[in-house]
Amino acid sequence: MNRGPGLGMPSAPGRTLLAAHSTAAPEWVCDGCGADWPCPAWTAAPMDAARRADLLPEFTRLTRQAIRDLRGRPGGPQPPEIVRRFLWFLPLTDEEARAVALRLR
Repeated sequence: MNRGPGLGMPSAPGRTLLAAHSTAAPEWVCDGCGADWPCPAWTAAPMDAARRADLLPEFTRLTRQAIRDLRGRPGGPQPPEIVRRFLWFLPLTDEEARAVALRLR
């Protein structure tokens, strides 16, 4: 089981909040609130260029795993949707999300 993520969290109290909102493959549902992960606690966290740079390597790895786990499920998200979900902090167009999904498959 792949736990994620444990990096790039802000200092307390935000760190405690986000630590409670972790996930595990292959479900990709938040352990803290039950929402699809990354959940609203993650996507609403303050984001600046340094934080995006901190998150990008780990979230790219998680995106690759999520594509493998979630694609093809009945009613499940398509790979570009997974990319936009997991890399919400990047301003990706639909075309860019498709290209990233193809690269990460």
